[in-house]
Amino acid sequence: MKKTILTLFLKKKKVFLLLIAAVGVIAFAITGLSLKKSREASAEAKSVRTAKVTKQDIRSELSSTGTISPKDTYEITSLAEGEVIAADFEEGDEVEKGQVLFQIDTSSMESEMTSVSNSLERAQESYGIALDNYNTASKEYSGNTFKSTENGYIKSLSIREGDKISSNTEIASIYDDQTMRIKIPFLSGETVTMAAGNGAVLTLTDTGEQLPGVVSSVSSMDVTLTGGRIVRYVTIETANPGGLTTETAATASVGDFVCTMEAVFEPKLETAMKADLSSSVEVGTLLVHEGDYVSKGTPVFRMEEKSAQKLLRTYKEALDKAQEALESAKSRLESTQDTYGNYTITAPISGKVITKAVKAGDKIAKSSGGTTTLAVIYDMSYYTFEMSVDELDVKSVEVGQTVAVTADAVEGKTFSGSVTNVSLQSATSNGVTNYPVTVTLNDGIEDLLPGMNVDGVIILAEAKDVLAVPADALVRGNQVYVKDETAKEAQGNIPAGFRAVEVTTGLISGDYVEITEGLEEDQEVYVAQSTVSSTQNMMMPGGMGPGGDVPGRSGGGQNSGGGGRTGGTGGGARP
Repeated sequence: MKKTILTLFLKKKKVFLLLIAAVGVIAFAITGLSLKKSREASAEAKSVRTAKVTKQDIRSELSSTGTISPKDTYEITSLAEGEVIAADFEEGDEVEKGQVLFQIDTSSMESEMTSVSNSLERAQESYGIALDNYNTASKEYSGNTFKSTENGYIKSLSIREGDKISSNTEIASIYDDQTMRIKIPFLSGETVTMAAGNGAVLTLTDTGEQLPGVVSSVSSMDVTLTGGRIVRYVTIETANPGGLTTETAATASVGDFVCTMEAVFEPKLETAMKADLSSSVEVGTLLVHEGDYVSKGTPVFRMEEKSAQKLLRTYKEALDKAQEALESAKSRLESTQDTYGNYTITAPISGKVITKAVKAGDKIAKSSGGTTTLAVIYDMSYYTFEMSVDELDVKSVEVGQTVAVTADAVEGKTFSGSVTNVSLQSATSNGVTNYPVTVTLNDGIEDLLPGMNVDGVIILAEAKDVLAVPADALVRGNQVYVKDETAKEAQGNIPAGFRAVEVTTGLISGDYVEITEGLEEDQEVYVAQSTVSSTQNMMMPGGMGPGGDVPGRSGGGQNSGGGGRTGGTGGGARP
């Protein structure tokens, strides 16, 4: 019995010892696994790229290539045909705006110029007459009245109320016997000493009364009277004292010469007053009677209103037509003068003659292929070139920004330019839209020539002595992975040995990001790509870590359509 109990005790002790041993093995295994994981985390932390948070200068910039163009270029062409008779300049000459370059023979244009000039003169005369007629009609027919055109007595009226009269219709017979005149013969040889204005003495045949008179005209035609006397008639006027009639006879003397025979008086005026109308009118009311004395401008009758308006309208229409003809003649003259001016070709801009394709003696002829270039002028007072800027960056570009320009053909020299225009006329290629930005170079451009290729860098913004990390340290929006030895295991995309920190960013360039909040100087951060030099505490890579988490950034090195953003540069870590 005792032996059995001892055997059972020994068996239980053995089982207990085995259990203790098993627990020890398990504990050792767990400890070993923990140490392994710690070593693996440490190794993983040492295998990723890192960089320290440093203070430095950051600059954001855009760059692009372009080709230099002069301020202005002009190809000289001709709108005229003919022989070049003068071309007094050569390639390489500096010419001034307005300077005559080519003179083409104008002989074919001379007759045309004369013709259109004569047409203009005739049109001007016609317009002047039409204007006078309109103004006269407006005055003469004011108040819808027809006015007398003569001074004298109305001997008889030829119209009645309700009559329709038109041009050349006789209105009335007018005479004026207040002044009488007499045509009387003198010997032809004696009249050569007489002239209008000479004094004369008239002797009435019946009474012998003498009246003073004035010679109004002397005929130059010889007339032979009975008996072979050759005479010329002299007209003498005298005031009618009241008794002179058309039956009164008289003789006359002028100076020492006496007439050869007597003659009878006649009124100075005895005529028919006629209507000078451009259209027919209806007589409304007579305003004068037979025997009335009228002066020029005395209303004779009132026209019906409609006919009066029609009458005035005819003069206005004639004036409008004459004005249209005048304007047309002026236009033809101006057009011909412009064409004539095309035969003298002047420099449209000041600059240097680059090419001269035509010389004196050559003939210019228009061809179906277009106009011929006679010369080319460049204005090189300053240069321009175009930068192609990506749509993501164009809003950062403003007129007046400074541009650093370099040229492969001029080594070791940087030229200064400025943005002078940001065009909205974009161009799209392969899904990328670019905008042309014009850069102007003003000073120190003597070493540059049109056509040279240049590189331009627009400085958008700068930040001095600020905390910064490499651009590829910024992941998942505004997060940065900061080294933390207590982080033993990876957390999703965060490598082991690092923790995520939210940061506030400032200026972003292609290589660096300004950190305004969230980090301190000398902290070590995870870098997704190789953007940091070995001088910035870069560890040799053992793996790329959580790639693909770097967010899109302005300044990410875009370069589309021959130009784009390089994103700027960092100024290097502060020593």
